[in-house]
Amino acid sequence: MKINEIQKIIKDFEESSLTELSLEFEDTKIQLSKNVSSTIKMPVGQNVESNAESPIKEEVSETNLKNCVRSPLVGTFYAASSPKSKPYVEKGKQVKKGDVLCLVEAMKIMNEIVAPKDGVITKIYALNGQVVGIEEPLFDLE
Repeated sequence: MKINEIQKIIKDFEESSLTELSLEFEDTKIQLSKNVSSTIKMPVGQNVESNAESPIKEEVSETNLKNCVRSPLVGTFYAASSPKSKPYVEKGKQVKKGDVLCLVEAMKIMNEIVAPKDGVITKIYALNGQVVGIEEPLFDLE
């Protein structure tokens, strides 16, 4: 395979919506992948109920059910935008509706979880790097 053919494949791949490509010819093997990262803001409902069982869910008291911010998806919980950054929120922090509380990474997409209302963070349930399930409690917001 000639170099100009390989360059064309690379150019076409870069311009496509594909994130991975693997090709194999008689004497040539090409593997390409893109490091795709994007952010989606996801508002979190306040009064969502779920039948799924979770060890974390047991820690939520009946009085805090309406103030509990839950994960809208399954993924990895991150308290900060990078390992060296300060956490978005800490216990006792005042937040406004729409403020970023954390990130939940799912399928290599970093999803911002935002405050559904103004309030104070009274409890943080998830640990940094922990996998959280859908509807698992992340924060109490009063």
